[in-house]
Amino acid sequence: MPRQIFINLPVKDLPRSKAFFESLGFGFNPQFTNEQGACMVINDGASYAMLLVEPFFQGFTKKPISDAKKNTEVLICLSCESREEVDELVRKAIAAGGSAPNPVQDHGFMYGHGFEDLDGHVWEVMWMDPNAAPPQA
Repeated sequence: MPRQIFINLPVKDLPRSKAFFESLGFGFNPQFTNEQGACMVINDGASYAMLLVEPFFQGFTKKPISDAKKNTEVLICLSCESREEVDELVRKAIAAGGSAPNPVQDHGFMYGHGFEDLDGHVWEVMWMDPNAAPPQA
């Protein structure tokens, strides 16, 4: 069985966070979604983000929860199939209340941008043509 990844993120307002990500085209697995958390499907069978209300999230760690609007806790990077998909995902995020903290980065073989969600988590989105990447030294 291939390895799966579950990214766990604290959120302040679960219904609002779900609506934000639904507007970007992501769905949720109802089997693992309730009032304490929602299982956002990034890539069915492989990648998920667990959006957990802060009190529930706190039950998994003794450390304080970082305020992602003030501190960077993690950078999540999602691949896209085209430059246009990168731009469209960032456009949807901004329209849904997110922000774009950095400008587009175009390296020819790699094109990236990103957004902050409603809780300040950074989601980088990128497209890359591995055949055009510069050779390793």
